[in-house]
Amino acid sequence: MASRKGSRGAGGSPSPGSKRESKHGGSKNGKKEGLSGSSFFTWFMVIALLGVWTSVAVVWFELVDYEEVLAKAKDFRYNLSEVLQGKLGIYDADGDGDFDVEDAKVLLGEEPGGVAKKKTKVKGLKERSVPAQPPSPDSEETIQAAEKPYVESEHKNADIELEEEVQSVLREALHSQPDADLLADDLGAMESEPYEAPVSYDYDMDAEKTITDPEVPEDTVHEDYNEDHEPKHEKQTETQDTAVEDLPEEVNEAMEPDEIIEDFDIDKEPSVESKHTEDVVATEPEESEIPVQAEDYSNDDLVGKSEKETEQDKTEKAKKKKKPKLLNKFDKTIKAELDAAEKLRKKGKVEEALRAFEALVNQYPQSPRARYGKAQSEDDLAEKMRSNEMLQKAINTYDEVVSLPNVPSDLIKLSLKREADRQQFLGRMRGSLITLQKLVQLFPDDTSFKNDLGVGYLLIGDNSNAKKVYEEVLSLAPNDGFAKVHYGFILKAENKIAESIPYLKEGLESGDPGTDDGRFYFHLGDALQRMGDKEAYKWYELGYQRGHFASVWQRSLYNVKGLKAQPWWTARETGYTELVKSLEKNWKLIRDEGLAVMDKKRNLFLPEDENLREKGDWSQFTLWQQGRKNENACKSVPKTCALLERFPEATGCRRGQIKYSIMHPGTHVWPHTGPTNCRLRMHLGLVIPKEGCRIRCAQENRTWEEGKVLIFDDSFEHEVWQDAANYRLIFIVDVWHPELTAQQRRTLPAI
Repeated sequence: MASRKGSRGAGGSPSPGSKRESKHGGSKNGKKEGLSGSSFFTWFMVIALLGVWTSVAVVWFELVDYEEVLAKAKDFRYNLSEVLQGKLGIYDADGDGDFDVEDAKVLLGEEPGGVAKKKTKVKGLKERSVPAQPPSPDSEETIQAAEKPYVESEHKNADIELEEEVQSVLREALHSQPDADLLADDLGAMESEPYEAPVSYDYDMDAEKTITDPEVPEDTVHEDYNEDHEPKHEKQTETQDTAVEDLPEEVNEAMEPDEIIEDFDIDKEPSVESKHTEDVVATEPEESEIPVQAEDYSNDDLVGKSEKETEQDKTEKAKKKKKPKLLNKFDKTIKAELDAAEKLRKKGKVEEALRAFEALVNQYPQSPRARYGKAQSEDDLAEKMRSNEMLQKAINTYDEVVSLPNVPSDLIKLSLKREADRQQFLGRMRGSLITLQKLVQLFPDDTSFKNDLGVGYLLIGDNSNAKKVYEEVLSLAPNDGFAKVHYGFILKAENKIAESIPYLKEGLESGDPGTDDGRFYFHLGDALQRMGDKEAYKWYELGYQRGHFASVWQRSLYNVKGLKAQPWWTARETGYTELVKSLEKNWKLIRDEGLAVMDKKRNLFLPEDENLREKGDWSQFTLWQQGRKNENACKSVPKTCALLERFPEATGCRRGQIKYSIMHPGTHVWPHTGPTNCRLRMHLGLVIPKEGCRIRCAQENRTWEEGKVLIFDDSFEHEVWQDAANYRLIFIVDVWHPELTAQQRRTLPAI
């Protein structure tokens, strides 16, 4: 028994001492042991798995609202910014007692002309040097503090973080300053955009339907100002009121919801160009008539200012421009009510806006701004209703604005300019002229109104008074590009070719608003051609690149986009084979009736009077003009007219003519183009000398044959020589371009 106990004591059960050693990690031999490798790995895996499953649980069960956390972080940043704003006074770098943009520029090293470095102190921060150049925009890094040992206190690190936040606020203050300025002083501090003088003669072509359709002879070089204007529906429909009656979208968004727009850029009012589409006066064609679009601007350095220079000029002009005011003292007292009505109009609730402004006019009959808002609402409603009657109401209301007492001068300008514009849209050119004369009388120092008045005279064909107006403008502003191109246009119409060239060229080179017009490129090139200067085609090329011409050779100004364009056509290509066969089959009948008219010497053949001839004798006898039959003329050639009645593509072509044309020896017709790409021209040879007569269209010459039809597109440049020993007699038949739809043929305005 004793031995069994002894053995247990020695080896069967541990002694208290050995238990204590084991408890403290000791071993039987008295040495300490650490955790085994497998135990450490096991605990590491347990902790890692717990972390993973915890993260999964947080996401899966949405234990944390991350959006709320981010929002709070953002709020914290804003709150910190606000707190820091209260401490920005210590950043007063220029000694004016407060922190402003100039201080921020200095601190960020963006002060132009300043020293390379500025030193400033921040409370609780170590003095530091701020470099003059800001950090790269590609980097979000702020200006770093001087390097500190890693062992510096957490307080120092917090100060550095605070300093970085201050720098961020400084940068935000600097770069957000312009936006703040836009809203300062009730929008009075807003920089207005530079003036762009409108090309006021570009009224909608369909307005011509309210007046007599212009008559265009066989070919034209567009000397009649009223006939030349090219409708620009797409462009102007989108931009009609944005510059004057509406502020830019960014400003509107920044405004209070019901704050009325008091400040406008007067000179940006679009004058004499309609926001109404053709539908106001006529049914819209399937494809609107629009100018051809530019393809390339690679040679723009030939003329005008560079884009960068133009933008710089705009910025400089904007800073110098006086900010217009539209509210008088009384209107400021009812500004909230005006705001509410204007808000309706801006939202497109035209009927509600009109009722609101009408109520204001009834309640405050002496309020100019309320009356102007009523006119604008009527103007908008006229477009929506496509009603000329409503548009006339708007014109009357614009006129009423000016008659009220205490009307701000800027509001007078807006009202009268818009009134003149709407009058021109309706084709009431003389009424518009009276309105423009009133503007010039009220504001004699404003040359832009004189420029518009000159256009008004041109639109009624009074070139003499227009010339006087532009001479006056150029005496006051010798570098006015708008006045120069128009003065050059008038000189060329007077056949003063050499004198017109410098005015047209300098006007186009000025790049001034209103000068980039197809007619001026057209007339400058034509004048240069007549002077034998090959530089003409450089201007034609530039006109093409800027979208005024379909090509260098096809320079018509009344175009429908997308029509097939080629100088010469065959009868099969036109689809008018029956007409061609009929003309060629009956050519002797047509010739004999024409010769009989010539023999009677009743002066039925009238000389060409469009200044197309360099020399010689060229006369025409017209049977159809703009789709209208000349009954008296047809009595002299009844069989010819009866023959043509079967072909509406010719007799119904309201952009062409049917006529005899006689050209005598020694005649040269200048290179020229027809007015439109909507027609093709057929020449039937009746009396053709064996040699000496030829026609060039684009770059190909051809000759006539008796009894045969030549077909060409006279919107391409063409030229005629008659150097034979005897006269040449042809029969001209214009037909609709075969690709025009029936709808387009019915609705396109006559030329």
